[in-house]
Formats: sequence, C-alpha cells, structure tokens
Amino acid sequence: MSAYTVRTYGDPVLGQRAREIEDIDAKLVRLVDDMIETMYDAVGAGLAAPQVGVQRRLFVYDVGDGPEAVLNPEIVETSGEWYHDEGCLSIPGLRLGITRPDRVLLRGTDLEGKQIEIEADEFLGRVFQHEVDHLDGVLMIERLEDDQRKIAQRVLRDRALGLDTSALEAKLVSAGSDREV
Repeated sequence: MSAYTVRTYGDPVLGQRAREIEDIDAKLVRLVDDMIETMYDAVGAGLAAPQVGVQRRLFVYDVGDGPEAVLNPEIVETSGEWYHDEGCLSIPGLRLGITRPDRVLLRGTDLEGKQIEIEADEFLGRVFQHEVDHLDGVLMIERLEDDQRKIAQRVLRDRALGLDTSALEAKLVSAGSDREV
C-alpha cells in the first residue's frame, strides 16, 4: 500500500509554487523513500512532492535506471522541440499531446547535498520538465493550446459526471507512452 495518496486535478495544492528545501535530514529522506514507493505503486515515471500534498521543491523519478531524487531543481537550458503525449498521476487516465523542448539541462541537489547537473533529452527531459512544472504549480493541462485545453477541461468535467469521454480524448493524444509522469 502506498505511503501517500496522489492528489488529483482540482486539489488546490497542485496550483501552488512549492518552497525551497533548506535542510536535508532524516525526515526528508523518509519523504523521498515514501514518494518513491507511491510513484511505483501508481506506475509512474516521476512524482513531485506537491502531488502528495507536500509543498517542497523535490521530485523523484525512475526511467529504468533505478530511483533518483532531485531537490530544488531548476531547468537552466533548453533546446529543440518535441511533440509527444504525456500523462500525469494527478490527472489519471488522460493523455495529452504537448510540445516541450527536446533537450534540457537540469540543476539541483541530490540527497547527499551535492550539486548535480543532468543533461536529458526525449522522455527523461520530458519527465524533468513535467515535474518542475508541478513544483511551480503548473499542470500539464495548462501547457495546451486554448482549444485543446477547453477539450481537456470538458473531458475532466464529463468524467466527473460519469459520461463517456473516449471520443473527446482521442483529440488530445499524439503518440504512445504508457507511463505517467
């Protein structure tokens, strides 16, 4: 059983900018461990602290090389462009075609307090951008063009009413990836 419940669309905590982390202590390490467990239970590739109700600038991720945590991350360089669909643990089951930079340079701190820089492209770069967005209070739905955002919001409203949204959802995706970030 997950250590946390993933907060979902409509929860006000998801729209707030998270606070910087100043100290690395046992409580923070436990938070990271619990977030990794929650991410795996939810079958995600990344999870930001606000998604579990913690307003701290921290995310965890695993794209196949084992779990990692980044504290106080910032994307300092971007290049290229890549349109691809992505999902979000906070908007379960909805995939959205989104254009983001293809390559990023991420700076942050690891759990040992060391400064890190990671160059990433394609899926890992997208995970980093998606999770940093969460730390800034931005959901992927806000990255859509106006017409697409309106369709996505309608899908979410109709889902809440128990209506079939499959036809609308087909208008929001591009290519395949089954892991949510």
